[in-house]
Amino acid sequence: MSSVGGKIYTSEASHHTEETCNVVIFGETGAGKSSLINLVVGTQKALTSCNAVGCTTETNVYDISIPSQNELLKVKLFDTVGLGEGSEGEVPDKDARRVLKTLLRDLMKQDDIHLLMYCVRGVRATKAFYRNYDLVRSEVKERVPIVLVVTNLEDKEPEMEEWWRHNERPISDLGMTFDGHACVTTTTIDEYAGDELKRRHKQSYHAVCQLIERCRLKGAASKNRRKTIVLFGETGAGKSSLVNLMAGQEVAYTSPDMQRCTLEWKEYTIDFDGGSYKVFDTIGLEEPQLGIKEYLESVENAYKLVKELDQQGGIDLLLFCVRAGRVTATLQSNYRLFHEFLCEKKVPIVLAITNLEREKRMEDWWERTHSTYAKYDIQVAGHACITAANRLDGRHKDLYEESRITIRNLVKKCAADGQKRAWMGGDNLFVSLMRKQKALLTGGSHVKRKDLVPRLTKRCGLSTDVAKHLANMIKQNVT
Repeated sequence: MSSVGGKIYTSEASHHTEETCNVVIFGETGAGKSSLINLVVGTQKALTSCNAVGCTTETNVYDISIPSQNELLKVKLFDTVGLGEGSEGEVPDKDARRVLKTLLRDLMKQDDIHLLMYCVRGVRATKAFYRNYDLVRSEVKERVPIVLVVTNLEDKEPEMEEWWRHNERPISDLGMTFDGHACVTTTTIDEYAGDELKRRHKQSYHAVCQLIERCRLKGAASKNRRKTIVLFGETGAGKSSLVNLMAGQEVAYTSPDMQRCTLEWKEYTIDFDGGSYKVFDTIGLEEPQLGIKEYLESVENAYKLVKELDQQGGIDLLLFCVRAGRVTATLQSNYRLFHEFLCEKKVPIVLAITNLEREKRMEDWWERTHSTYAKYDIQVAGHACITAANRLDGRHKDLYEESRITIRNLVKKCAADGQKRAWMGGDNLFVSLMRKQKALLTGGSHVKRKDLVPRLTKRCGLSTDVAKHLANMIKQNVT
């Protein structure tokens, strides 16, 4: 049995899963990391302290089992040294940070971290809160999910989850994003504990176990699944032709005019260069051409697709198909809808610019135009200047084959393992979307509907009528 310093504790159980889920718990001294260990273990295995002095002076490893569907999941918990101790503490902050960094680097070399658990006391989110988060995020980048566990909430009313509702916005404002959270109490249950405390203690145990289980399942699914790509853009940009270009054959229906040929979304399985991809071709989103009702239905359909993909394991890449030309209000609103609102800026997004067969060198277009995209704050991880028109001959036919290589290389690079973890949303994604959209547009939570409308029209380039309808949706979902 392996260990990274410290002690090892084991709980025996039968019918275990074959794999072991490794969870590193970190946080400030006194946050309740050792108490959290005891909550999950079910006994007082880890030494705890009743004051702010650290009681963990080295990394201790606990091998335990938690319920997972119809079997038991083997979990290795790493209880790390508390951060934030003064120079007179058992382990000063400088030393504790060095030890934590070394642990993370050693485990990352072995691809041996499945989950990071940031343990904090139930107080207001501050900049100090971010400092420890940034330390760990800078080490693991986007390769390991980080969840938040908030302790010391046994007296929170009406329920422990109230802490998250009050602090979700400040956490986001500080630049922190988590793949899940649990609001808990780690108080020891003794003979004097009341029924309410016992209920909250049991609820806390299940909440932490579910965090571990959820990330383990999605991590396992992501290793064995095809890469998932969401293709979006306005009608006439050439999305269906782009699918055919990547596939190397006619798999998607294309229309010679500007009419819609994708009514909701269509799924295509495309294999090339040893990789396999699921490409979801979405309906074109234009406003005001669609009309208010159809546009809002299209937004709902986009949400349903993202939600469904979330349940299947996540999204690896957003492929934004645009026709060469000026940066329109529709182009901007499509970018913000998918990248900022639906996927919370957590999915790599790339541009495929079509209709460039008349350029002497297709890449010239981007060299002339990229500064305009930057001006409108449209930031992408990569781009491909291409032609998706396959019924041309001569030089254009050569450009088409060149474009196939270009787009495939872009997809391989930006959807590759290690580029960015497949995005995994949450159970309340639509509510979160509306809250983030409102926060992004308004900068505050107590905003009247009439004040939202002009900001929606300015930020997303929507018409006044559509902005009014979206304002109503936002108010209904966040108030």
